Amino acid sequence: MEPEKSIKISILLEIYGKLLTQKQHDLLNDYYNNDLSLAEIAENENITRQAVRDNLKKGEKRLFDYEEKLEIMKKNKMQEEQIATILAEINQLNKESTDIEIASVLEDVKSKLNCLV
Repeated sequence: MEPEKSIKISILLEIYGKLLTQKQHDLLNDYYNNDLSLAEIAENENITRQAVRDNLKKGEKRLFDYEEKLEIMKKNKMQEEQIATILAEINQLNKESTDIEIASVLEDVKSKLNCLV
């Protein structure tokens, strides 16, 4: 399993996990967050490895479908990028700046913050 996909599914599980069946949520959580193998999960749940795999695939598909429709993770990432930009601009104020430059940066920061609300 590629690390990027694991991280993405773990984040999607945090966002949309309550929309899954309890079983799907538990299996995905065990596999992606608790780092259990298919065999370990199968033994714990008293089901076959194939049943674990099928449930994982169905749960993953549902998570990706939710994200495709609702785009919460995408919006969160965009907000994080905006916040990082805002913080960088505020840090620029620590350097020598004129009042006009400070006012300009603050207006830009205000505009970006309004977009996040």
